[in-house]
Parts: sequence; structure tokens; C-alpha cells
Amino acid sequence: MNHNNTLSLSIMSGKGGVGKTNIVLNLGYALHAMHITSMLMDCDLGLANLDVLLGISPDRNLHDLLQTGVETEDVLVSIEDGFDMLPATSGVPELVEMDEDLQDILFKKLIDIAGKYDFLMLDLGAGISHTVLSLASLTQLRVVVVTPEPTSLTDSYAMIKVLTTQHDIKDFLVLINQATSAKEAKQTFERLNAACLNFLNIELRYLGFVHQDRTLVESVRRQTPLLKFAPQATASKDIVGIAKKLVRYREDNRERIGGRPILKDFPSE
Repeated sequence: MNHNNTLSLSIMSGKGGVGKTNIVLNLGYALHAMHITSMLMDCDLGLANLDVLLGISPDRNLHDLLQTGVETEDVLVSIEDGFDMLPATSGVPELVEMDEDLQDILFKKLIDIAGKYDFLMLDLGAGISHTVLSLASLTQLRVVVVTPEPTSLTDSYAMIKVLTTQHDIKDFLVLINQATSAKEAKQTFERLNAACLNFLNIELRYLGFVHQDRTLVESVRRQTPLLKFAPQATASKDIVGIAKKLVRYREDNRERIGGRPILKDFPSE
């Protein structure tokens, strides 16, 4: 029985600076262009990023959402019709390592609204903090953003290892960002996949890659998402292709998605 049509994704990375938040934001724009609804949640809970990339200053944010009497609709920011964002906040240490009470409030408020969208995308902070790992455990799928840099590979492996061994999560999609060629991207994926096969006995899935593109740097400076700033840029076309793969996955797995909750409960300590 298909009760759920929403595909929930955690977009994550082992280290910062790999372009993860730009990927999430532009995936949302690509989905919007295909008339697919999505909600982005900035889950870098102590260091907000999505609003900065958009050049906006939301009136309310995640910190407000966790207060009694504030509903998710009160905090949501409409980016485009059917494309919304739940902004985070900066400089609030208690959000970085949420206690169980805050986790419970957040879970209930997300569940109340998530089913209105085709996609729910959580833009997680980098690394392996307890909150990051807990949020990654909530969603149906996890997308790991990796660059060809050795430090990105080693940190991504460490993150996958912790989620596999401590949270029993074994399904990961890998997106290679800032690649100079398809060959470099595939080689980067194969190195990470080989380590996971050899030491964790899990096989990763290759979602695709995004070219290194100077246009993206300019779009960040102008606080304008790449798909709006330069829709014909190489990286823009790559992101559109990845969005299409995610839409196909959702279509091909409707029965499986329908039998699972949009979000699982936060894992216990």
C-alpha cells in the first residue's frame, strides 16, 4: 500500500569545502524546473549557509521552530513556487548537539509537513558529530558529496564507516564534485568504493559527477544559484542530469518508498 510519495535524502560530506550546499540548492532549482516539488532543510545547525547563498535574511529560522507554538509553515521560506527552504541559524551551540527533547520536537514538526513535497533534502553539516549522524539516519537515502582530494576521500570513508558500523546503514549514493573529467570522477568513486568493499563489505552506488566550473565561483560571489546565474554552464547541466537520475529513482521505487516512513525516528544513544 502506497501511503508515502516523498523521497527523503540526506546530502552529506566527510569534510567541509566540497561544495555540498551549492549542490543541494541547485538540485532544488533543477527539480523545480521539472515541476517537482521539494523542501530543503539547512541542517548545518550552528552555521547557516543556504540563506547566505541565496542572499536573503529570513525572519525566522530553525531556532524559532523549536520553540513552543511555532509551526513549520511559520518558518518556511518560499524560494520558488513548490520549492521551499527551512533555514538554520548561526551561533547557537545547543543546536549543534541537540538533546533528545529538541530532536523529538524537530522530528514531529518535520513529519507534519514533509509529505506535501516530492523530495525532502537535508543539507547536513560536514563531519561525524552526533547530530549529523542522527540526521543522516532519519532519511530514506544518503548522498555523499566527495571531491577528488585525498582528504575528502579519507574523511568520506570515515563517515561511511561510522554510519555502517554504529547505525547499521549500508545504502549510500556518491556524487563526485569539482572533477576535471568523467575519468577523474569515476576513478575517485572507484577508490572510495574499493575501500568500502574491502573493509566494510558494502557497495556504494555512483550517482554521477559535477565538473569543476569557474562560473560556480562567480555565482556564489553574486549570491545567485548557478542554475539561475548560468543555466548553460557545464556544472549546471551536470546538476540537471543528477536531478533527473533522482527523479527516475523516485519513479522506479514508488512501491518501496510508499512502504517506508518519510523519516525514521532519531536513533537512540
